[in-house]
Amino acid sequence: MLNLRTCVAKLRPLTASQTVRTISHQRLAAPRTFQQIRCYSAPVAAEPFLSGTSSNYVEEMYYAWLENPKSVHKSWDIFFRNANAGAAPGTAYQSPPPLSTSLSTLTQAQFLGQAQPNVDKLVEDHLAVQSLIRAYQVRGHHIAKLDPLGISCVNFDDAPVTVSSNVGFYGLDESDLDKVFHLPTTTFIGGNESALPLREIIRRLEMAYCQHIGVEFMFINDLEQCQWIRRKFETPGIMQFTNEEKRTLLARLVRSTRFEEFLHRKWSSEKRFGLEGCEVLIPALKTIIDKSSEKGVDYVIMGMPHRGRLNVLANVIRKELEQIFCQFDSKLEAADEGSGDVKYHLGMYHRRINRVTDRNITLSLVANPSHLEAADPVVQGKTKAEQFYCGDTEGKKVMSILLHGDAAFAGQGIVYETFHLSDLPSYTTHGTVHVVVNNQIGFTTDPRMARSSPYPTDVARVVNAPIFHVNADDPEAVVYVCNVAAEWRSTFHKDVVVDLVCYRRNGHNEMDEPMFTQPLMYKQIRKQKPVLQKYAELLISQGVVNQPEYEEEIAKYDKICEEAHARSKDEKILHIKHWLDSPWPGFFTLDGQPRSMTCPSTGLNEEDLTHIGQVASSVPVEDFTIHGGLSRILKTRGEMVKNRTVDWALAEYMAFGSLLKDGIHIRLSGQDVERGTFSHRHHVLHDQNVDKRTCIPMNHLWPNQAPYTVCNSSLSEYGVLGFELGFAMASPNALVLWEAQFGDFHNTAQCIIDQFICPGQAKWVRQNGIVLLLPHGMEGMGPEHSSARPERFLQMCNDDPDVFPKLDDFDVRQLYDCNWIVVNCSTPANFFHVLRRQILLPFRKPLIIFTPKSLLRHPEARSSFDDMLPGTHFLRVIPDSGPAAQNPEQVKRVLFCTGKVYYDLTRERKARQMEADVAITRVEQLSPFPFDLLQREAEKYPAAELVWCQEEHKNQGYYDYVKPRLRTTINRAKPVWYAGREPAAAPATGNKKTHLTELQRLLDTAFNLDAFKDLS
Repeated sequence: MLNLRTCVAKLRPLTASQTVRTISHQRLAAPRTFQQIRCYSAPVAAEPFLSGTSSNYVEEMYYAWLENPKSVHKSWDIFFRNANAGAAPGTAYQSPPPLSTSLSTLTQAQFLGQAQPNVDKLVEDHLAVQSLIRAYQVRGHHIAKLDPLGISCVNFDDAPVTVSSNVGFYGLDESDLDKVFHLPTTTFIGGNESALPLREIIRRLEMAYCQHIGVEFMFINDLEQCQWIRRKFETPGIMQFTNEEKRTLLARLVRSTRFEEFLHRKWSSEKRFGLEGCEVLIPALKTIIDKSSEKGVDYVIMGMPHRGRLNVLANVIRKELEQIFCQFDSKLEAADEGSGDVKYHLGMYHRRINRVTDRNITLSLVANPSHLEAADPVVQGKTKAEQFYCGDTEGKKVMSILLHGDAAFAGQGIVYETFHLSDLPSYTTHGTVHVVVNNQIGFTTDPRMARSSPYPTDVARVVNAPIFHVNADDPEAVVYVCNVAAEWRSTFHKDVVVDLVCYRRNGHNEMDEPMFTQPLMYKQIRKQKPVLQKYAELLISQGVVNQPEYEEEIAKYDKICEEAHARSKDEKILHIKHWLDSPWPGFFTLDGQPRSMTCPSTGLNEEDLTHIGQVASSVPVEDFTIHGGLSRILKTRGEMVKNRTVDWALAEYMAFGSLLKDGIHIRLSGQDVERGTFSHRHHVLHDQNVDKRTCIPMNHLWPNQAPYTVCNSSLSEYGVLGFELGFAMASPNALVLWEAQFGDFHNTAQCIIDQFICPGQAKWVRQNGIVLLLPHGMEGMGPEHSSARPERFLQMCNDDPDVFPKLDDFDVRQLYDCNWIVVNCSTPANFFHVLRRQILLPFRKPLIIFTPKSLLRHPEARSSFDDMLPGTHFLRVIPDSGPAAQNPEQVKRVLFCTGKVYYDLTRERKARQMEADVAITRVEQLSPFPFDLLQREAEKYPAAELVWCQEEHKNQGYYDYVKPRLRTTINRAKPVWYAGREPAAAPATGNKKTHLTELQRLLDTAFNLDAFKDLS
C-alpha cells in the first residue's frame, strides 16, 4: 500500500461534476479568458470553486486547451469547445461516450442528456491527480529531507507532517495506483511520456520535491518562470554529474575542509569564525561563479558576514594564503595606517582566470563589520555603479552574490529594505544570488525564538524570488541547485535564494561552548560525519576515485598551506593594500607621481554660470506642458540669472552642471529628491498632459556631458544610504549624494554612518567621497524634523581639540588627515564651492552638509555671481565685513556661529543698532576645525569677548566640539562663552510660541554685554 503525506494532500479538490456544473453556467465567446469563467459561476459549488485550489487546475487546463486541444481529456475538450461556441448555460458540459466509442463517430446531439458515470469518475480522477501534482509542487519542501542532523525544527503550523495510510484525500482508491493518468502541461515528471501510472507519478514527485532539495516557487505569479523551475527539478534524470565533475567537487571540498583544519592546528586559540559544518559553501560559490562566467559575467561583487570569510578569501577569491596567515601573527602590524580591522572583516579585489570557463573574472569581496547584513546594500550599490560605468544595462556582465546567516537574514530589517530595492529602476542590479548559510541557530538562540516564520528565507518571498532549500551534506544536490540559481539569474535577471541547511560544528566562535545552550543539537553534531568524509566514501564506492587518489589530493593542499605559512613569517609581506576591495587605479597619481596636495579655484566663468542658469530656468523639450506654479518658479530663476544672483537651488544646479561638463557623473538619491522635500529643486519636470512623460533639463546642458542621475528612493534610509555608499566606492570620478528628507532621518541609517562612512578609511584604507545632505534648522516645527544631530557627527571627528596643527597647505592637508568633512554653509555660493571642491580635491573624503530649510527662500540668503567666478573658492570661515571689522579695536564682543542662526543674529544686531559693537563670524567648515582662520579672527578683536552662539540646545549642536578647539586656538587666553538654548532631552520644542520665546532669549543673551557676569 502506498502512503501519501498529508502535508501535500491538504487541499481536497472539487469533484468533476461540481466543477463542471460551476463552469457550465458560463457563456463564453471564443477565445474566452478564464476570468470570464469565474465571473458568472452559478451558486452551486461556486464558493468552493472560487476559493479552493482546483480553480487553478481548471484554469491551467483551459489555457493548455487553447494552445493544444489534445492536451486535455476529451470531456474537457468537448466542454471548452461548446462553451467557446456559445452553448447555453447548463449545456456546455456533455458526458463523453464510452472509451470504446470513437469520438469522431458521434455527434454533439448524441451527448446531450446522456449520463456516463464511469467517465465522470475518470474526469474526477484526472482532476485529483492534477491536485496531487500541484500539492507536491507547493508543499513538497515541507517534507524534504533538508536537515543533515535529522532534527529540523522548522514548524509548519498549518500543515503538520503526518502520514496517511490511504489515498482517499483526493477521491482516489488504492486500486487507482496502477491506473495510467494523462499528465498536465504543468509538470515535467513524465519526460517524454505523456501519461504514467499513479504509483510512478507519486514516486517521481517524491524524487523531485521530497529528497535533499526543497523548492519554494509556486507563489511566483509568472507562468513562464514557474514552468522553467518545474523543468529544472521535475525532468527525470536531470541531476546527473560526470565523473570529472564529481572529482572537481571533491577537490573543492578538500580545499574547503583542510583550510579550516589547518587554521585550527596552527592557531587553535584564535577566533576565526570557521566554516566547519558548511564546508560545501566553497564549491557552492565556485559553482555559481563558474556558471555565471559561462553566461557572460566577468565581474562578481560579493558581500558576506564573518563566518567562513577567510575560507572564501582563500578558496573562492584566491587571495594569497600567506597574506591571510599574516593576520594571525601578533608581531605584525595589521595596517599601514589607521586602526585596521580584524582579519574576518576584511575585503579583497582580485582579477584572475576562471579555470572552468577559461575566461577572465574579477572578484570583489566587500569589507564588512560585525553588523552582518549591513553590507547588503553596499554591495548592491557598488554592483549598480560597476554596471553603470561599463554600460551593462541588463546586468549581463556584472552581478552580485550576497551571503547571509540564517538568524540575521530573518532578523535584520536591512535585508527587507535591500530586497525592495531589487526591482526599482534606479537601484536594480538585475538579479542577485543570495546564499544563506543556515546553521539552524543564531549565537545561542534557537530558530523558534529568533523568527516568526517557518524558514529564515521567507522574507525573500516579497519579491517573488524562488527559494531553493538544500541539505548541505549532499554536495551534488548543492552544486545542482547553485547551477540552477545562476541560470535563473542569467535568464530572468531577478533575485534567487539558495538556503544551505547545515550546522555549526563549533560554537559561535572557536572559543565558545555551545553545549551550554543547545545540548541535544551538539550531541548530534559530535556524532556527525564531516561532509568531505561522506562524499569521499561515496565516490570511492562508486569507483570515481580510489583511496590513494583521495589521500594525495589532501596531501597536495596541506603542502600548499604549509609553504604559505612559512612565507607568511616574512615581516615585509603584509600590506593593507592587499586587502582593498575597491582599488582606484590611476587616481592617486599624475604622470606617475603622487598628486599634489593642492586644490585649484572652485570658481566658474560667467558664461558657464549664465548658460547653466538659463537651462535651469527653461524647459528644453518641445510640446512639454509644466505646472503653472512651476512656470513661476522657473521665471523667478530666469530673473535671478539676469540679475547675476543665485539662491540655494540655483547654486546647487550650477555646481552640478559645471561638473557634468567636466565628465563627472552625478547621482543624487533619496526620498523625494527629484522635486525636493521643500519644493525647491525641481530637477525632474512632469508633463501635465501626458502621464509619466518627464524631462531632466540637467541632461541637456552640454553636447558631451556626463549623465546626471536623480532618483527618488524607496522610503528607506539604512538601505538607500548603504546603496549610495557602495555606488560611491566604485569610482572617484563621480559625485554621489544622498539627501535625507529631514536631517534627523539619518538616525535609521546610523549603522552605515558609524561602521562604513566615519571609520572606513581607518579600518579598510578605503576612501569614499559620498555626500550627505541633511536639512537642519530650528524653525518651530517640532522635535522630529529640526535637528540633523550635528553633535553626533562632530563627536566622531578624529582631530585633536587640544592640538593646534602645524601644517603646510593648511586647508588641504587638514582635509587629507581628517576622517570626514562637516560643513554648515550660510550662503548659496559657499554651498556651490564645497560641492565642486569635493571633486577637485586630490583625494576623497565623506562630506556631511547641514543644509537649510527656511534659507532656501530667505531673501538675504542670496549670492552674487561675483562670489562664484574664477579665483574664488570655498570659505571655511566668513569674517564680519561690516562696521565692526572697520574698527576692530572698538568691538566688545565677537559672536562665532554657523548656519541659519547667522541671519537671526544680524537682524537682531541691526535692530539693536550694535553693528559697531558686535562682530559676527561664521564658521562654515566645522571639521576639520579652521584653527588658523579663527586664530586670525580672535587676534583681530583684542578687546572683545568671545561667544559661541547656536540655536541648538547646549548639550547638542556644536558647542561641546567648538569650545575646546577655540580655547586651543587662543591658547586659553580668555573664556569662550555660550549663547543658546539650555540643555534638553529633545532636540526642539513642539510649541511655536515656546520656540519663539527660546529664540528671543538666545538673542537677548548674545547681545546683552552683561549677560555672562554670573556664568562660568
